[in-house]
Amino acid sequence: MASMETRYKRVVVKLSGEALADNNDKTILDQKKILETALAIKSVYSLGVQVAVVVGAGNIWRGKLSAKIGIERSTADYMGMLGTIINALALQNAFEQQGLPTRVMSSINVPQVCEPYIRRKAISHLKNGEVVIFAGGTGNPYFTTDTTSTLRALEIGAEAILMAKNGVDGIYDKDPNLHKDAKFIKHLSYHEVVEHKLGVMDLTAVSMLENSNIVVHVFPMAEADSIKKVVMGAEVGSTIGKE
Repeated sequence: MASMETRYKRVVVKLSGEALADNNDKTILDQKKILETALAIKSVYSLGVQVAVVVGAGNIWRGKLSAKIGIERSTADYMGMLGTIINALALQNAFEQQGLPTRVMSSINVPQVCEPYIRRKAISHLKNGEVVIFAGGTGNPYFTTDTTSTLRALEIGAEAILMAKNGVDGIYDKDPNLHKDAKFIKHLSYHEVVEHKLGVMDLTAVSMLENSNIVVHVFPMAEADSIKKVVMGAEVGSTIGKE
């Protein structure tokens, strides 16, 4: 693993489950997207950066569906956590095919398929040059994978959370898909996100970061080299910071 000067030494990459789905035939996973994700992670790993990944499960299970069929919230959230494990295993397979040593660590105990999340072990894996995928959410209902990203970033001492968004190139003052006059925001503080209730990430996750030095980068997943550009210091998408 090569090492060169980068903006960050340890990052958490947040991926949405939807970004892994096949939009054409509506299957939950798309081979091309998974490969592109693996190559993007490899490009950062090759710089000597320690990489952890949090993946959602929106391609497998959505809260709207649970309400429609009458599944109560806690059970529905646990089903979503199990979905993240499926996605994590798919990513692990793709990463390893690209030569990346990878560990899946789950907040839900599933010892037959992955190891339990233990903070010290996660940090040890990262220091040993392994990519770590955090699955199972926080292990608790009522928390999103945005909150998982924040919690894990704080626990492992990551310097940044890189949020690869599907179909959006950064942060806007309102939904650009619904409002043509939506204004792009390049930089803002955690306080401003909470104050204006911007939907870029779960507000619980944002409030947890207000007193930290972690920087959140929001950028388009569609651009294959975006993650590498951010780590190298390029101005891509939008950033959220302490001030």
